[in-house]
Amino acid sequence: MKIDLKKYKSIVFDCDGVVLDSNVVKTEAYFRTAKNLGATDAQAQALVEYHVKLGGISRYHKFEWYLHEVLNQPVTEQAVQALLDEFARELEVGLMECAVAEGLEDLRSATPKANWMILSGGDQQEIRALFAKRDLAKYFDGGLFGSPDNKDTVLVREIASGNLQFPALFIGDSKYDFEAANRAGLDFVFLSDWTEVADWQTYCAENNIVVHNSIVQLC
Repeated sequence: MKIDLKKYKSIVFDCDGVVLDSNVVKTEAYFRTAKNLGATDAQAQALVEYHVKLGGISRYHKFEWYLHEVLNQPVTEQAVQALLDEFARELEVGLMECAVAEGLEDLRSATPKANWMILSGGDQQEIRALFAKRDLAKYFDGGLFGSPDNKDTVLVREIASGNLQFPALFIGDSKYDFEAANRAGLDFVFLSDWTEVADWQTYCAENNIVVHNSIVQLC
């Protein structure tokens, strides 16, 4: 199904698995972070599986869950910060080297009047620094947003401020992306090439979600 992109005033993009081929980079970083801080293989794998299950959800929540449910430790600010700092170190190199989606510049040219923004489960400061270094920020005139605010919070805020205008489209690769878009009243397209959602075909069929392989298919 071909999407009429020209009708949208705002287009919201998830980052990992949509603009960047970074899902695997982040999954591996979760495992190494846990191991570096003393976890067993089983504990590190439990964190990885929870991360994959909750694609698009903030790392803050995932580390709080890991401390409480897997390590049976108090969820302190210091403990969460130690995980966050180690995770950021593990990610830095991988995010600079992972592939950027083909067709991004062509899609930007095809939607000159649309306000583009990134809405990620990743850390907001990290995303802004990364996109500046990789010369990607220039495409997203509507801003680059991420955690600790979750996607629902950001969507409500940006709609209220007038930065996100309707009709609007959310392009994502996770169940949470679809659910957040649906709650906020945005149209949604699922990109399948880099997704980590194991049952995405069934999920998209059950929810009548438009699916494309990648951004280049939207051009």
